[in-house]
Amino acid sequence: MTDATATETHQPIIRVAIVEDDPTALERIMAALETAPDISVVATAPNAARGKALIDGCAFDVLLCDLGLPDGSGVNLIRHAAQRCPTADIMVITIFADQDKVLGSIKAGARGYLLKDERFDSFAESIREVRRGGSPISPVIARQLLKEFQPQEQDADKKGLELLSKRELEVLKLLARGFTFVEIGDILKIGRSTVATYVKNIYQKLEVNSRSEAVFEASSLGVINMPR
Repeated sequence: MTDATATETHQPIIRVAIVEDDPTALERIMAALETAPDISVVATAPNAARGKALIDGCAFDVLLCDLGLPDGSGVNLIRHAAQRCPTADIMVITIFADQDKVLGSIKAGARGYLLKDERFDSFAESIREVRRGGSPISPVIARQLLKEFQPQEQDADKKGLELLSKRELEVLKLLARGFTFVEIGDILKIGRSTVATYVKNIYQKLEVNSRSEAVFEASSLGVINMPR
């Protein structure tokens, strides 16, 4: 066995716990993490009540916590985890959140904030980063945090949203509700390629790269109103 192999073999396993109520999202996150040799998902919980019981055991190094849980606030769970398990790192995982929730979760003790989108393969490296002392945050959320100190830039973003056409706003709202390109085309009576063009234009105007980032940006500025 080479020295490099020995180092890999004895690398400490990062124990991860996940509080997530969406079975599909949980499955995708776990699938992305199962290929990482230094990460092990040791516990999951589908709601706040079971999440609190999970946290009370403190048998994890990193907690991934959704904000929109069916029976309670993810921010409250984060606060409880930060107090109960001070050596653990906590990261938010969510489809989107308004600026108050971003700031609230960070003040409660979250050290990272990730949007649930198509790039689940980056979650493993984000977990490693937070254990190294970093603070992995999705770019669009980092931009929202900067606005807390640069409120004048809010007007510039609103102008970007005002550039969206009526049809682009319709497409954006349907994206936010989880419809696929084909379903959006059927609803609006347009072709899939036309939908794709609208989505590309939306991403360019909002300066984002994914559905989650577009929804987050629009919801943060009040263009769309989502329940979670």
